[in-house]
Amino acid sequence: MKINSIPTIIALAISALIGYALYALCKTEGQELLLGIGGGIATFIPLATALGVRFEQSRTSGNIAALGGAFTFIMLICCFVYAFVQFTPPAFVIVVGLLVLTFIMIVYGIARAKQ
Repeated sequence: MKINSIPTIIALAISALIGYALYALCKTEGQELLLGIGGGIATFIPLATALGVRFEQSRTSGNIAALGGAFTFIMLICCFVYAFVQFTPPAFVIVVGLLVLTFIMIVYGIARAKQ
């Protein structure tokens, strides 16, 4: 596994902008910071994996990049839904946490298969 620094920095910048957008759009009073930081981190993990991580086999890199793109899209939808509806902090943390952990588990399984 190799981490490419420039695409990872770009993914970090994109995630920071997404986090700011979520902060600015949040309709739930007092939850702006949670949604901004949590949404930024939640989109950074799959986006950085999709853009900035390469593996020895190109097939593994392609599968993980596609999975990272799909999970980035899922995280965006989830976070923007939370931006426009009333939510409680535990609901947001649990849903986003389960999605992130599911993503990490699938990436680990793909990387471990070495195909």
